[in-house]
Amino acid sequence: MKIEEFQFCPKCGVRLSQNAGLSPEGASNTVSSVTCGACGATFQPSDVAEGALGLPAGARGNRNPLALVVVAVVAAAMLYFGMHMSRRSADAQSLIMRASPAPDFTLESLDGKNLRLSDLRGKAVLLNFWATWCGPCKIETPWLVELQNQYGAQGLQVIGVAMDDSGKDDIAKFAKDMGVNYPVLLGKEAVGDAYGGVPALPESFFIGRDGKIVDKIIGLKGKGEIEDSIKKALDTQVSASSASPPAVLQAQK
Repeated sequence: MKIEEFQFCPKCGVRLSQNAGLSPEGASNTVSSVTCGACGATFQPSDVAEGALGLPAGARGNRNPLALVVVAVVAAAMLYFGMHMSRRSADAQSLIMRASPAPDFTLESLDGKNLRLSDLRGKAVLLNFWATWCGPCKIETPWLVELQNQYGAQGLQVIGVAMDDSGKDDIAKFAKDMGVNYPVLLGKEAVGDAYGGVPALPESFFIGRDGKIVDKIIGLKGKGEIEDSIKKALDTQVSASSASPPAVLQAQK
């Protein structure tokens, strides 16, 4: 066994030099036994095989303790973030599974008027969360314009909720440049939280005529998939139990 194959004394953990503590027959590149200069222990090369004499944890290589701590912290943070986002996504998904009423809210539109979601009861609503900095939103917006034109007469109302920090003027310019033909509202974090946190943009919720969520799409999907979800919302009917709108979302300040 070559000298460099073991570097620490299995008894005291002290690093062994390549010429200190070697028995006479260890003078060559291959040794038959080694004597530790620190504690005087003599052992065979086979004794230092992994786990043979229980090497101290700090003696099994040159691992940097700080690096291990950093790796552990990063791994823990990634695990927490993944679980947190999964939980928020699951919360939003549960709205669809239970076919519960869409959380109501009142937000200001670009023209300075307030729009309350529940006032649209009887219409099929495509509630689209987006942002001016969102690249996929720029691809999707023209589709929403076309779909509003195509299905508006059947009762569809697209509503855009801008979820970014851009000023009202910037949002209005974006909407004008994209030829938006539906109301654009200035979003608030409380509204996004009510819909599961909006983990990715764009995100659309499809609300039936009875005010209940029938489908949702996260991220950029094809126009055909959006159209299919619109048809689901249009096929719903207003029931007697949903005639009265739910209480408006309180956290909207």
